[in-house]
Amino acid sequence: MISLKLENLEDGLFSIFSGIDAQVKENLQRVLTAFRRYRIGSHHFAGVTGYGHDDLGRQALDQVFAEVMGAEAAIVRVQFVSGTHAIACALYGILRPGDELLAVAGHPYDTLEEVIGLRGKNQGSLAEFGVTYRELDLTPANSLDWEGLAMAVGAKTRMVLIQRSCGYSWRPSLTIAEIERIVRLVKQQNPQTICFVDNCYGEFVENREPPAVGADLIAGSLIKNPGGTIVPAGGYVAGRADLVEAAACRLTAPGVGSSGGATFDQNRLLFQGLFLAPQMVGEAMKGNWLTAQVFHQLGYPVKPLPDAPQRDVIQAIQLGSPEKLIAFCRAIQQNSPIGSYLDPVPAEMPGYESQLVMAGGTFIDGSTSEFSADGPLREPYVVYCQGGTHWTHVAIALETAVAVVGPA
Repeated sequence: MISLKLENLEDGLFSIFSGIDAQVKENLQRVLTAFRRYRIGSHHFAGVTGYGHDDLGRQALDQVFAEVMGAEAAIVRVQFVSGTHAIACALYGILRPGDELLAVAGHPYDTLEEVIGLRGKNQGSLAEFGVTYRELDLTPANSLDWEGLAMAVGAKTRMVLIQRSCGYSWRPSLTIAEIERIVRLVKQQNPQTICFVDNCYGEFVENREPPAVGADLIAGSLIKNPGGTIVPAGGYVAGRADLVEAAACRLTAPGVGSSGGATFDQNRLLFQGLFLAPQMVGEAMKGNWLTAQVFHQLGYPVKPLPDAPQRDVIQAIQLGSPEKLIAFCRAIQQNSPIGSYLDPVPAEMPGYESQLVMAGGTFIDGSTSEFSADGPLREPYVVYCQGGTHWTHVAIALETAVAVVGPA
């Protein structure tokens, strides 16, 4: 029974969770320092309408966010539909016909395939605008090909895409130290190549973000880590000031850039979400550790392993069959606060190649900073658990999941 497993794990919980809490404290201090520096007050909560000109709260939030991320500049906007949208704005804002985009951590996340032009047609993909694409395959051990990376960057390689999280692949997510090593290798070959990090799921997992170790640009979603589970929509781009502005000009229009975009009276939630983010990420990390321990003991391959460092807020479990994948997601949905009466079923989803089954009974639709689980209906049938506002919620949901899935 899961209750017995939790009792057996109790001694280990305190030491592991104490270490996570220490990380939360360090990251929260970083956020508070930025709030103090820019003298954030209740007057920053007021929003403007129309074009969004002279929104003091939005401007201050951009400054706070940039400092927290270790970047020169940032744009934090509810107008970003998703993390994919923020990433796409960065790609289209910077890349030009004849440029090459090189993905160095294997195949990118499914939703970027149509942006790049690997799937679909007549949608205005990068390929249709004359941007070429290459990717550096992972090694047979599902790790980065460091030897290949040392020779991969060419004269036309305008941008290197570094996907921090594993996505839907069975590889370890990247540490900040590994991102720093990638940047160093890329810059040695071509100092002009832009190192762009898809930062989704990785914010606040460590005590630094990619711009602090040399990455030129990062992007991500506000309904993941940095929204603290309460931001209703949006995304961000942060990094070198000229590159951030180029991305902003794709979100709005050339000449408008970062100076436009009303925040629709959401400034308070955007600030508060950032304040809560370190704590919420810590809770997700605790839930992931517990999930890894339980399913590892049941005999399932898990990534990361219980004794491995956590690199993002995703815990992958290789369940091995579509039936178990669907049953697991249904168990999570049954223990969700919203829509617990719904049964997840595999279905097509815009931007994804395979059918997905998804448990997402969250207060913010699609929020993976709240506890959710999903996976593509393809071998080896891996479920990806994400987020969690409190590890005890994860523990409750795991009771049902273990009962229906059983041992490996």
